Amino acid sequence: MNRPTIKAFKYFLACFGLVVFSNNVLAQAYPSKPIRLIVPFPPGGPTDIVARPLAVLLGDRLKEQVVIENKGGAGGSIGADLVAKSAPDGYTLFMGTVGTNAINGSLYKQLPYDMTKDFTPIALVATAPVVIVVNSSDRIKTLAELIAEAKSKPETIAYGSAGNGTPGHLTAALFESTTQIKLKHIPYKGSAPAVTDLIGNQIPLVFDPIQSVLPHITSGKLRALAVTSKTRSPLLPNVPTVAELGYPQFESTAWWALFAPAKLPEPITKILRMDTEKVAQSAAFKERLGNLGVQPNTDFRESLANFQTSEIAKWARVVRDSGATVD
Repeated sequence: MNRPTIKAFKYFLACFGLVVFSNNVLAQAYPSKPIRLIVPFPPGGPTDIVARPLAVLLGDRLKEQVVIENKGGAGGSIGADLVAKSAPDGYTLFMGTVGTNAINGSLYKQLPYDMTKDFTPIALVATAPVVIVVNSSDRIKTLAELIAEAKSKPETIAYGSAGNGTPGHLTAALFESTTQIKLKHIPYKGSAPAVTDLIGNQIPLVFDPIQSVLPHITSGKLRALAVTSKTRSPLLPNVPTVAELGYPQFESTAWWALFAPAKLPEPITKILRMDTEKVAQSAAFKERLGNLGVQPNTDFRESLANFQTSEIAKWARVVRDSGATVD
């Protein structure tokens, strides 16, 4: 080895050693102050309900407080944009959803952030199915009866959702294309008024995440025809999935995942990923979520990045085929 080559090799080793040393120092120092977790929806909603126990338990593991900040508006885009433009230092995190990090890029004509390029994916935290529900007094008793009637009378059966582009709306659109039926969409401004009208027999059908309809199913006011997850919900064990009723490829879930701004240093990413996965797998997290129908994610064989990529592709097709859009 000649002298210039030796010098270059020594320089490489020095630089490599400096990087390793810097990463070790960074990992040992983090966190050294409170962390804020941005929730892109108002307090008390499904995302807030998932984020609060996560913040407490993650803070316990990190030995530093994780503080919730609710930044609602524009379908979660305001909070997402705030995080996208934050410093990638591990002190600003984001409670992302299927909407903010998989659907909105196709749904909104002008989104102020990029769903993948502007974030570092940490871990999928929890999921929840959408439930297809009718009034308990309705003549339709099964999913097969719903599909048969919809095929015989296209676009005459109306369904309500929490609004254009929401998981309920797009799940219904996916259901229509899968079963080759045509329904009539009635978008509401939130789940509550849609469910109220269903209970009052003002509309015959609703597609909505389980958290919104579970109390009314339990009380007997509503009848669940099917859930849209791959497996049955533990809280509705007698309600079949769409997949097991003849559509094996069908799956639609609301989900919540932890993200950070793009270019988060790898040592901090590893710390957050490890501790978030431990929290999601813990009995304490499951207990704190309560009987809401939200299931903690306990299987981390697939990375959040790969899961998000597949979700973006799936919902882009549904948005395109349904023609849904939000200005």
